Amino acid sequence: MTARPAIIIFGAAVRPDGGPSLTLRRRVKAAAAFGATLADPLYIPTGAQGRHGPPEAEVMARLLQDLGVPGEAIRQEPSGTDTLSSARACARLLRGHEGPVWAASSGYHLPRCVALLRAFGLPARAAPAPEAAHGFLDRWWWRAREGAALPYDLALVLWERATGHAPEGRPRD
Repeated sequence: MTARPAIIIFGAAVRPDGGPSLTLRRRVKAAAAFGATLADPLYIPTGAQGRHGPPEAEVMARLLQDLGVPGEAIRQEPSGTDTLSSARACARLLRGHEGPVWAASSGYHLPRCVALLRAFGLPARAAPAPEAAHGFLDRWWWRAREGAALPYDLALVLWERATGHAPEGRPRD
């Protein structure tokens, strides 16, 4: 018997009416489609309470169930307020996990998600990304943003390792 695969779905905005943004919906649909190709995956939707509606993790869990994923295959991680804190929280959640770990997000965001999960000790790989919803210039803007965020976040992880404290001042587990 093989170890259970885990699919970490990184959050995106919730709309003012409490519904998922197009980006959030696309990420969840792509993760569910990928998960359907795996044996008994564990889905971990991430994301805390944003400006609107319920926490991102809760909205994604509801979407997953609407797509036919059983509730017992979903474990919400609602504490992460950004990509870095979500990756840290998922690494804590999956400590000792022996199955494969997949990051699910938009294509422009996946390299940072995978790099951060690996920096926190998870053997993460990228799940297939949803089809891009933005135009050519928008995609390049998001890639440039991610290009700046990745070294910044990795520097924070290195700081955390060196000092034993997360950037927010919380002690490392």
